[in-house]
Amino acid sequence: MPGARQDSGRRAEELAAEFLRAAGCEILQCNYRRRLGELDIVARADDVLVIAEVRTRASNAYGGAAASVGRRKQRRITRAASQLLQQRADLAALPVRFDVLVVSDPVGLMPVRQPPPHPWVPARPAASEALYKLHGASR
Repeated sequence: MPGARQDSGRRAEELAAEFLRAAGCEILQCNYRRRLGELDIVARADDVLVIAEVRTRASNAYGGAAASVGRRKQRRITRAASQLLQQRADLAALPVRFDVLVVSDPVGLMPVRQPPPHPWVPARPAASEALYKLHGASR
């Protein structure tokens, strides 16, 4: 039986996929698992392949969720992405963008907020706008 942490993670991935759809992405696959790593969400935004890592944390202690994607996790994600591209020739020709999506409250008690830019991933202002529209919030 899944625990609260697994339920929270699953809900965070659902919210992240919803966010990407609202931003105009087509979700190609969720939870692509291989021995070398896992990709939470694989999506396509026009002619760009989007590999999204979904993170959630109960608090912002120790840098919060975005900071938890360290070098080791980055290597695991890029290795899994390489395996995906070897298997899917149709995706191999696309440029790849790696996103870290932070869900601050996956059970839905607070609206999701755009995290501060993570050094691994450049900030995307358009995605922030889609995020606010998705949750019906105003600035």
